[in-house]
Amino acid sequence: MRKTYCIIIFSLTFASAFAQNVASINGKPVGSKEFMWVYQKNHYGAGNAAFKELEDYLNLYLNFKLKVLDAIEMGFDKDTAYLTEIKNYEAALRSRKKISNSKATYSMIMNEYRNAVLMFNISEIKVWDKSQSDENQLRDFYEKNKGFYKESSFEDVKGKVITDYQEVLEKEWVDTLRKKYPVKIYQEELRKLAKL
Repeated sequence: MRKTYCIIIFSLTFASAFAQNVASINGKPVGSKEFMWVYQKNHYGAGNAAFKELEDYLNLYLNFKLKVLDAIEMGFDKDTAYLTEIKNYEAALRSRKKISNSKATYSMIMNEYRNAVLMFNISEIKVWDKSQSDENQLRDFYEKNKGFYKESSFEDVKGKVITDYQEVLEKEWVDTLRKKYPVKIYQEELRKLAKL
């Protein structure tokens, strides 16, 4: 009887922990608390959001996390310049009198910063440098999509072409990452977070 009771408690605890996740990437959970902290931080503390708005933001957040995962797979988290930057940021954060309300918040702030730097570093290589370093590829993209630029010359719309090309490179990169690392969204848990 006691063994059965323990198994039931364990099962309920595991199910409860699992239900607290809004998604998973490659089997690793993305917690509701983490997601809502990021959502509210980037929406000026707003806690009321419709399901569709949360779903759209979750997909953006998952794309961000996929890029971070790619950076880690490529060893960017071991780079000495990266490690020094993180160490300096943490020292600056700790020197503030009010760093956070709790250890959990402090941990989320540090995690967000680590991930943001990784995402920035890998995006620079995979998207931004690529779109500006190869003039031939950029001109080729312009020629294939000339109709979108209203008969303007390449030189006149080069900035727009770079931006558009970056969007294409990023979309292709994210599509590749979503194929490489399975992503699951737990719709029911996300619905629980929606207020409207």
